[in-house]
Amino acid sequence: MPMSDVHSRLAALGTGVPEILLPGRGTDLSKWAVIACDQFTQDRDYWERVKNTAAAAPSCLNLIFPEVYLEDGGAIDHKTDDRAQRIRNIRNSMDSYIKEGIFAPPQRCCVYVERSTPHHPKRRGILLLVDLEQYDWTPDSRLLIRSTEGTLEERLPPRMDVRRGAPLEVPHILLLIDDEEDRLIPSLGEMARQRPPLYETSLMMDSGAVAGWALDSEEAWAALAAGLESLAEKAPGRYGSSPGEKPFLIAAGDGNHSLATAKAVWEEYKRAHSSDTIVSGEPGLESHPARWALAEVENIYDPGISFEPIHRVVFGAEPGELLNALSTLSDLRCQPEALGSSAEKRVIRIESLSPNIATASLQPLLDNFVKTNGCTIDYIHGEDEVLRLAADPSRRAVGLILPPVRKDGLFKTVAQTGPLPRKSFSMGEAEEKRFYLECRRLF
Repeated sequence: MPMSDVHSRLAALGTGVPEILLPGRGTDLSKWAVIACDQFTQDRDYWERVKNTAAAAPSCLNLIFPEVYLEDGGAIDHKTDDRAQRIRNIRNSMDSYIKEGIFAPPQRCCVYVERSTPHHPKRRGILLLVDLEQYDWTPDSRLLIRSTEGTLEERLPPRMDVRRGAPLEVPHILLLIDDEEDRLIPSLGEMARQRPPLYETSLMMDSGAVAGWALDSEEAWAALAAGLESLAEKAPGRYGSSPGEKPFLIAAGDGNHSLATAKAVWEEYKRAHSSDTIVSGEPGLESHPARWALAEVENIYDPGISFEPIHRVVFGAEPGELLNALSTLSDLRCQPEALGSSAEKRVIRIESLSPNIATASLQPLLDNFVKTNGCTIDYIHGEDEVLRLAADPSRRAVGLILPPVRKDGLFKTVAQTGPLPRKSFSMGEAEEKRFYLECRRLF
């Protein structure tokens, strides 16, 4: 069936209107909604508390693979070291939720989302589809949708195992638009809020609350298309571009590796089901659900979004040797700090002495350091968690606390020089990350 004019306009912008699956009446959404799987990756206790909170109720916890378990092969309840079994359990949960009628009938709509957090009273976004044919995470990408941070290919295979052939998609990806006047999403919110919300719930673990309203009319979709078209028209003049180059419209903010995983699974599926192009193989391949990813788009200038640094913790290192390595970076000042009453300075606070983001020079040095010294590194949201890990005598860890990150200039920097080093910034603190809530049929 030919697309209507508004859907053609959205498709030209790398976006689309999804068919949303939400739990039916009677589901406790405070137990259903669970934070992004890539949070609290060094805090098993957090995820045990999530498990206890959800208990036997239907929950997105059963549909995701918390990355705290990736390092041990996906141990299930600490009884087995079987990543494949955990993935089978996820698939079984997806299948049973579909068959048992956990979900209400699908609704074709975008969703206007309002989220409150312990740090901000309101953050706004639009849940929609993005076209993976219009996205590429590689550094030289010039497509509509681009990555803001480096992507590690070696981190994709376990994530691909979860998504490949899964009947459902459950998103935690947050994308960004560069709307200096902050008009598009608030105007869509005014339109959506004329009716009652699709859902409204508090979020577990003292993470605030969230509500979503349907944008399900041609009028709403046309307003979305018009707003994105306006931003696309301005992009070449704002960031600079070569003749014939696609404008830089949408940036991956949180969930870079999850979006890259969706792209990799789509490319894999496309290769297996097409002869030479996406339209010459399997019937309907060009519109297959796997070609699209469900994500929330937010404005980089939304007052409810703070850009926070993602700190580093190096395990198996001594402060002195790491400080010696850091002293070779002329654009950074590194100040060791003691923890509490301890005289041992196992935390290093970093200050940038140049306009460049600190990770530009720091990350390559750390990559070489951990490789040379046989250490490991993790990326941590929030100073308190860094301090906790550095204070643990059983881990022998050194915490690196990074300086604040500015919003302005992010799109221009990425457009002109490519993605920043991986894990350069975070959209808020750990508890502010997107919660899984809406679903979509995928395979």
